[in-house]
Amino acid sequence: MFGCQGGGLRVRSWFTLISGLVECLGFAGAVFGWASLVFVLKTEGYFRSLCVNATINGTAVEDCSRQDEQLSLIFTIASFMNNFLTLPNGFLFDHFGTTVARLLGISVYTAGMLLIAFSMNSVLLFPALSFIAVGGILFLMTNIQVANIFGKHRSTIITLYNGAFDSSSAVFLIIKLLYEDGVSLRGSFLFLACCSVIHLFRTFVLMPRTHIPYPLPENYTYGMKCGGTRDYAVAKVEEKNIQTSQSEEQMPFKETSPQGQNTDKMERSFKSCLLSWFFLWHLLWLSVMQLRHYLFIGTLNPMLNHLAAGDPGLVSRYTNAFAFTQLCGILCAPWNGLIMDRHKGKQREPGQSEQEADLKAAILSLSLTALQCVLFSVCAATPILPLLYLTFILQVLNRSFLYGGNAAFISVAFPSVHFGKLYGTVMALSAVVSLLQYPCFTLIKGPLGGDPFYVNIGLTVLSLLAFINPLYVYLHGRRQAAQRASSNKSASS
Repeated sequence: MFGCQGGGLRVRSWFTLISGLVECLGFAGAVFGWASLVFVLKTEGYFRSLCVNATINGTAVEDCSRQDEQLSLIFTIASFMNNFLTLPNGFLFDHFGTTVARLLGISVYTAGMLLIAFSMNSVLLFPALSFIAVGGILFLMTNIQVANIFGKHRSTIITLYNGAFDSSSAVFLIIKLLYEDGVSLRGSFLFLACCSVIHLFRTFVLMPRTHIPYPLPENYTYGMKCGGTRDYAVAKVEEKNIQTSQSEEQMPFKETSPQGQNTDKMERSFKSCLLSWFFLWHLLWLSVMQLRHYLFIGTLNPMLNHLAAGDPGLVSRYTNAFAFTQLCGILCAPWNGLIMDRHKGKQREPGQSEQEADLKAAILSLSLTALQCVLFSVCAATPILPLLYLTFILQVLNRSFLYGGNAAFISVAFPSVHFGKLYGTVMALSAVVSLLQYPCFTLIKGPLGGDPFYVNIGLTVLSLLAFINPLYVYLHGRRQAAQRASSNKSASS
């Protein structure tokens, strides 16, 4: 299975896998630890000039709502760029290969770290966080392909990488804790920038120049000398696989063919997939829950200030608790895949295609993810400070289920030849919806006087729309089962 004279590639594969998990865990999703970094940035005085003196009920107070708005806008733009650029980054990765994509990711990631380290102007935070977000998602995209080497464990490894991406938000917590112990913000970000040497080492020594194909060709090798580099041969295999897929897609199957079970799935064009109800309801499913998560992360610091009555000690404690729970993302991520795999393993009904069985297995996953989001949103909307501990747990669990379930559903609902394009498109479109977090934040800080209660209630109601997707998949399965039963009855008579 592993090639490269047996054990050589096996050792290399495990080393690549583990080092990739460390890379994703330590760098890829750092931008989502924004709540911890905001605490440090405020202490450092970023956008401090926007704070003004105000009088409330005859008491002189300092109003920093405009400072909070600017910091929230930075996260809004960075999270938007993280998702929206997944589409062009995916095309870049597919066309130019791993080395080019990783070099771009390393460049923008390092630039973002250096911009924060040497930022003399608060405005530099806007490009800095966006660079870190874009570079991080490229780290994730180029590492996920390592799962192709491990055959039947491929799905589990993909979810592990996504979990590591979620858990890497704790990086900014470490920066916060070091800052409180006397390590400067500049020193921490300079260290992270210097870690680019590690990324470069993995790029040229441990990663393929083009792609790791799936299924794996016989005697496949990659990276530096391991009995000879096979990038050219692999490129030829990939080209042949693509040509085969295209020819199969253009060739209509007969209903009597064993392959006929997947006829609809293989013959569908990218446009037909994009305009299908499956894609529309799945986009809604992802968008409403992602908006809920992004607004929660982006407004956590001002919300804590509101609930803790401005006590910096309490705000710091709950910020740390939130960041610590993010570390559990790598533990929660595989559960969703295990749920789907367990239901896939059940015996299929007579005449039921593999795709129908996969979609039926996805219903529980989609429903459970939507239910988790509603529970998380209800807890977030309840203005009780200690309840935030439960909110943090539900948030990290739901976020892990959300992104793993997103990729898994696209892979079973649509042809594999369109996976990259559809995944990039759904992430890009959901990123546009996530821009609503900034007007929501402005509404909280303005007319609502800093109280997010009514916005949270509105988002909880909006989260209920996520149940449309599993309901539609369920009804679609019922219709197919009824048509199959009717066809069988007609054939027998």
